[in-house]
Amino acid sequence: MSRDEQLKTRWDSVVQILSNQFAEGDILDLDAIIYLIGVQELGQFKQAFKKDEKLNLMHIAICRLLEPYGFYEFDFVDKDGWPHYKIKEELPPLKAGEQSVLMKEAIVNYFLEKEVIE
Repeated sequence: MSRDEQLKTRWDSVVQILSNQFAEGDILDLDAIIYLIGVQELGQFKQAFKKDEKLNLMHIAICRLLEPYGFYEFDFVDKDGWPHYKIKEELPPLKAGEQSVLMKEAIVNYFLEKEVIE
């Protein structure tokens, strides 16, 4: 199986698992999955988040997802339990499609690491 086919298969598995668990089977999009990863990384599950907090959750997820690629580094957890990251290397300019593939690959790797998929 080619690398692209394997990524698509694994991505479809992630989407299916999360959609069934969190959206009653409605298909979650990339942003929704990033948000869920942010909530997972924060670890505060029984809380309603304000709009700016939701954006911060997505930022946490993106930093965590791109950390293995060398773009971010975990820095500290603040007094409210929110993780903070620092930029190690600026992301190269990417076209929308390239950005989407990078994020899907990072999400697949995250869920492989968490042993949610194989």
